[in-house]
Amino acid sequence: MRTAFLIAMLVASVSAAAAPVRVSLWRHETDPVELEAGLQAVARFNSQQQRWFLDAETLPQETYTSSIAAAALAGQLPCLMTLDQPVVPNFAWARHIRPLDDLVLPETLASLSEGGKGAYRGHIYSVGQFDAVLVLFAKRSDLDKFGVRVATMNSPYSAAEFHDILRKIKAQAPRLFPLDLNSRSVGEWISYAFSPWIQSAGGDIIDRKSQRTADGFINGPPARAVARWYQSLFAERLVEQRVVDDQGLIQGRTVFHYSGSWEVVRYSQQFGDDLVIMPPPDFGHGPKVGAGSWHWGVSATCRYPKAAADFLEFLLTPAEIAAASDIRALVPTTEAGAALSNYYRTGSPFRIIYEFARAYAIKRPETPGYPKISSAFEKAMLDIRYGKSVDDALDAAADAIDDDIRRNVGYGF
Repeated sequence: MRTAFLIAMLVASVSAAAAPVRVSLWRHETDPVELEAGLQAVARFNSQQQRWFLDAETLPQETYTSSIAAAALAGQLPCLMTLDQPVVPNFAWARHIRPLDDLVLPETLASLSEGGKGAYRGHIYSVGQFDAVLVLFAKRSDLDKFGVRVATMNSPYSAAEFHDILRKIKAQAPRLFPLDLNSRSVGEWISYAFSPWIQSAGGDIIDRKSQRTADGFINGPPARAVARWYQSLFAERLVEQRVVDDQGLIQGRTVFHYSGSWEVVRYSQQFGDDLVIMPPPDFGHGPKVGAGSWHWGVSATCRYPKAAADFLEFLLTPAEIAAASDIRALVPTTEAGAALSNYYRTGSPFRIIYEFARAYAIKRPETPGYPKISSAFEKAMLDIRYGKSVDDALDAAADAIDDDIRRNVGYGF
């Protein structure tokens, strides 16, 4: 009896020793297909090794960032978590997440595009498999109808040319709003979509060298010129003040749709070869597009950094990046991932969007103060849309941002 008992205890001990370590992981809830694919990636990691078991929990996207912040203050963060790239510097500044320089291999980090890395003060704090890219969509048949050329990477529309094109279309079809700017979308869309116009004009929404002032930048000459151009689109009824839905291009209520790469599958299925994918307009220094989507970070309190490192390296393999991309035509953050993807490999129908990401991408300012920058810029652009003085709106934004930076002692810069 005693011998049998000892054998049983030994077997149990060996089994316990061999059991994988459970590691907590949080991710935001998104499109059901994309969410399921993300959870399948976690399952693949769990099945391909026996050392770790990632215990995944999902949280609603609408309240995800605030939930992460609350958990951080309570000391209840998971080991691994998704993070929206623009807020990464804020979590790094607050010491809620740890740098990844010693967790992710240098060659892996070097392979990532601009939008695939989140940084603060020279250190990488997050990595991502995919990005989103700003695009100007149209139908070739519509452009032919109005006598408008197709813009290309070698010859994008200048801001002046594009304005003239919109006016020409409006003159021929007064009931149309020639351009759809997703004007029913507010929040982060405003900064993501329109701050690249300022960067294309040679300006910015903050001094990126010091990260300590917005005065002279968000209200500088390039920003003022872009804001006046933007205001004129609404004043001349070239853009609808607030569109009712996202069906304008499909229903023929507009000719151009300035939106993101997330629309390309829907439009491709609707229009086939009639779809035209063009770069955003050039305000003088080449087209620019926002970079940085959902990333992965590691909490400062994570007890199993080796597990985090193993998982991040797994996610950043070409096969996993391609798998993530193929779900909803998400733009891969490595060339090797793009080469395996259905949508973005060389010769594929959407390859041009990947080229936009490589040529035009610029991340939103990597400062802990970015949430304030974004909200101040949003307010200014909405005020400008509805007729407020451009100078007054942008000066107010500069004051609000600089006040926030002073209150937070420069956010570590």
